[in-house]
Amino acid sequence: MQVKQEHQQVSIATADPSALGLFGLAMVTLVASSQKLGWTDGTSFIIPWAIFLGAFAQLFACIHDAKKGNTFGTTAFGGYAFFWFAVAMSWMIQQGVFGEALAAGVDKHQLGMAFLGYLIFTLFMTIGAVETNKVLFMIFVLIDFLFLGLTFDSFGIAADFMHQVAAVAELGIALLSFYGSAAAVLNTHFEREFLPIGKPLRIFKK
Repeated sequence: MQVKQEHQQVSIATADPSALGLFGLAMVTLVASSQKLGWTDGTSFIIPWAIFLGAFAQLFACIHDAKKGNTFGTTAFGGYAFFWFAVAMSWMIQQGVFGEALAAGVDKHQLGMAFLGYLIFTLFMTIGAVETNKVLFMIFVLIDFLFLGLTFDSFGIAADFMHQVAAVAELGIALLSFYGSAAAVLNTHFEREFLPIGKPLRIFKK
């Protein structure tokens, strides 16, 4: 007697999470750049946007990109989500939220080392972004300049100039991320290229 076994493979379709992830990035960099550019003061009201848009929105995108098997998207959104968690906590330490002793022990150079680490991370992610689309590639290039500016500023090297580089780059990230988010939503919604994002450069992939 032969038993016939049938196997069914069920695939679960999930929406592209990059629209929400890019929106979160756009919002936090817009708010944060306003402080760097001198349009607003302090970091108190940047903290909520850093936690909920910069961190949680990108973490949501990271988790759902992981479900889709997208290593690049998972690493990018996850890496920057945890960056914003850490930055928000750093600002809270500076402001004495966790006590005066912790605030008194702040060394700006340690933050500079963290920015340097993220510059290295962003540089190799930029290489990967070459094979995504031109909008995302340009966002990563601007993130490179953001971390370059933040690193030099933290170590006091051409601090004023590099602070301005970081500020302008961060505003550029916000504007391009808004565009990328809009393209991800509208191109899918209308089932056509409503907003062009540019084809991959095809330097490393044939």
